[in-house]
This record gives sequence, structure tokens and C-alpha cells, in this order.
Amino acid sequence: MGCDCGEHSTYGAHLRAKNLSVGYCRSAAGGGDYTAEKRNQKELDLYASARAQGVQPERTRTRDIRKALDLSDQMGKAYQPGDEFSGAE
Repeated sequence: MGCDCGEHSTYGAHLRAKNLSVGYCRSAAGGGDYTAEKRNQKELDLYASARAQGVQPERTRTRDIRKALDLSDQMGKAYQPGDEFSGAE
């Protein structure tokens, strides 16, 4: 019994010929993790949004981005590394 297209002896041979693979599966070969990828993309989107507002976070980690955005709100201007903030303004 061959595949429907008639070019392969089995359906398995048909799939192997297409080089199919399962995306984002955890494996020893270094397969990605979809949840981690979503978290990473969300963090990069937040960083891009901050940069579009003129804010320069210390790093691209979410907590640093949020800290820079909060300081920007408190200072009334876009935060840049090295900006001093006393909190009394």
C-alpha cells in the first residue's frame, strides 16, 4: 500500500520526503519551547515600545524596562542610563 500521490512506497516514506518536523518540541537536539518564545517576544515588544518613546532601559529584561518606564513617568521625561532621580521633583 503506497501513498496517495503514488511516488512513495509508504505514507511514512511520503512524509520523510517532505522533511516534516514538529515545531517547538523539547528535545536533546535543542528544540525550542513555544512558551519561552512567546515570553521572549513579549519582552522584545515591550523594549521596542520603550525605545519608541525615547526611553533607554539599562537592559532588555522586563523588570529593567518597566523600571525605566516608571522612572520616565516620575521624572516627566524619557529615562536615559545615568539620569539622576531624587523622587522629590
